[in-house]
Amino acid sequence: MYGSKIGFLMEGSAMVFLSLTQLRSVLSAMMIMVTCLTGNIVSAQERDALPDFIVAEYGIPPEIPIGPMSDGLQAAIKVAFVDSVTQSAWGEKQTLALAEIRRSNDPRVVWVISDLMRFVSARQLNNEFSDVASELLGKNLQTRNSWGDVTDHLIAWDIPAPPNYLDMKRAIFVSVVPEWDKLFVEGNIDWRLVSWGGVLIDDRAYDTTDEQCNCIPAADNPEVTNANDAKWLKDDDIVFGIEVNGEYRAYPRQIMEVREMVNDTLGGRDLGIPYCTLCGAAQAYFTDRLPAGVERPILRTSGLLIRSNKVMYDLATYSVFDTFLGHAVTGPLAEINMQLKQATVITTEWGAWKSAHPETTVLAEALALGSNPDFRNTRDANGPIFPVGDVDPRLPVHEDIVGIITASGRPVAFQRSIAVATLQRGQEITFENIHLELEAGGIKAVGNDGVDLGSHQAFWFAWSQFHPQTALWPE
Repeated sequence: MYGSKIGFLMEGSAMVFLSLTQLRSVLSAMMIMVTCLTGNIVSAQERDALPDFIVAEYGIPPEIPIGPMSDGLQAAIKVAFVDSVTQSAWGEKQTLALAEIRRSNDPRVVWVISDLMRFVSARQLNNEFSDVASELLGKNLQTRNSWGDVTDHLIAWDIPAPPNYLDMKRAIFVSVVPEWDKLFVEGNIDWRLVSWGGVLIDDRAYDTTDEQCNCIPAADNPEVTNANDAKWLKDDDIVFGIEVNGEYRAYPRQIMEVREMVNDTLGGRDLGIPYCTLCGAAQAYFTDRLPAGVERPILRTSGLLIRSNKVMYDLATYSVFDTFLGHAVTGPLAEINMQLKQATVITTEWGAWKSAHPETTVLAEALALGSNPDFRNTRDANGPIFPVGDVDPRLPVHEDIVGIITASGRPVAFQRSIAVATLQRGQEITFENIHLELEAGGIKAVGNDGVDLGSHQAFWFAWSQFHPQTALWPE
């Protein structure tokens, strides 16, 4: 049973209450009002056919209007979803606007409902949003994780965004975290898929590793030790091993879980190393040898996610990067089509890495901040905790794969468990120009000439959603 009042609440904001009885009365009265909706209706059959596995899991999508929205509906969206955040209040005007939105029969609006649901902690109001979203999508999504379920359906069905969506989304997100102001701009990014990861932006100046923040704090120029001095690491602890120009370094998962970003120099090359705990993916990008006049990108965690993958950005230009693909998608670096080249990351155990490379250095224990989480076997044990929509059903969502792009530009994923067993039997694994090799208990990909190609390990759901046309070995 819920209380008699309904509230809109965000941390540090005021609350304005409307009685639940008043809310129901106003909504019922407004149900008889007719709002003007311009544009045509596109049936599910007229849109591109969805794969069978999506229909089996999510059902048939609703009919989608095309064209502009009526002035009345656009005004209602602003009052209900933008003004409520900028004014930190929910009152009678918002309730009337929500009733008009309910009557619109326009599923596109649900993207804005989803955005606001992510920040609403008042249960009754969240339930009202879920109810409206369910009605517009034609499916009951009043569940314990209504925001996640609503968003999963939007992604899986590829529901179009409403007109002027970025402006509305930006107003909501920037009202909550003003520091996001420079990030929400036009670019080669699908803003529908961007959500809040539950943490604030890391906008600390470069080389301030020890400065505290209410964020996931990146480590710049991290302190390292030699292998013999790393007595705090057990042999079966997971590390991410990187080699550049004959210099080896291990990045323990205990540290990367709490830092999620390292800006380092190894083998005379600058690196930006993001680790997405949700995707099980550590990647290493070269951040030097750039076009003339372009400063080294200093990579930071934005606090935002896109399909359960962290959104990173450059501290100097506020250019947003596709973390998984390594290319800039907004800002000055996107304007020059910056694509960061990857170095190979070997996911393995500390004992195997130091045995193969006794000369290795390793990040210092102090960087772990006293934490040693293992999210895969605890928090994420039952699958991704943030919306990802449809997942390629060829493998389980958390299956480990080693991913690489072939010389022809084709992405391919190798199922790690099968690949390791195959290589240990002495059998070859090749795919176009790619040859897999065992390396310090992990796997790396090399070309026909033996040159390292820059592979990394990740969960299947992450690789397949960012490479939807990926090949899978063995097929």
